[in-house]
Amino acid sequence: MDMPKWIQSWPVYQQLTGADSLGRGKAAQSSRSAGLTPRTAEADHIAHSVCPFCAVGCAQQVYVTAGQVVQIEGNPDSPISRGRLCPKGSASKQLVTGPQRVTTVRYRAPYGTEWQELDLDTAMEMVADRVLDARRKGWQDFDADRNTLRRTMGIASLGGATLDNEENYLIKKLFTALGALQIENQARI
Repeated sequence: MDMPKWIQSWPVYQQLTGADSLGRGKAAQSSRSAGLTPRTAEADHIAHSVCPFCAVGCAQQVYVTAGQVVQIEGNPDSPISRGRLCPKGSASKQLVTGPQRVTTVRYRAPYGTEWQELDLDTAMEMVADRVLDARRKGWQDFDADRNTLRRTMGIASLGGATLDNEENYLIKKLFTALGALQIENQARI
């Protein structure tokens, strides 16, 4: 008896009549799933990153197509996570592409009563200008005995527990280069 073509392509029929009796290979694959390709197959390039959620430092591969992040997966070459990510790490793509991502900053000018929306670039320029201004105003070249200081008392840093080791390292380097002395982290306090 000759079976119709649609029955022969049915995964259950292939499982029962073929070599894949457990249904773990081609027998369990429908024609639709056979035609699917992973989102990562068309990526222009892969950027290597670290998961931002905790201090474990799980390595990630960020797949980018046409300047847009299309997928984030664990890096199998990582000796820390060996390609695995926790549920938060697996969902980290939403940090960059999610519709809930905030792309503006709420700003209230000194003595102002109303908030205004600023784009992120403008806000970052304002922060940089203020850091440099505070550094300049608090700068000390020498103390009263003419000992060289080269420091500023106008800025300080207090990091939080969500920062990983690499971020804390870079913050420490940045604020030290700016001449700040008060560089702390919430985890040490």
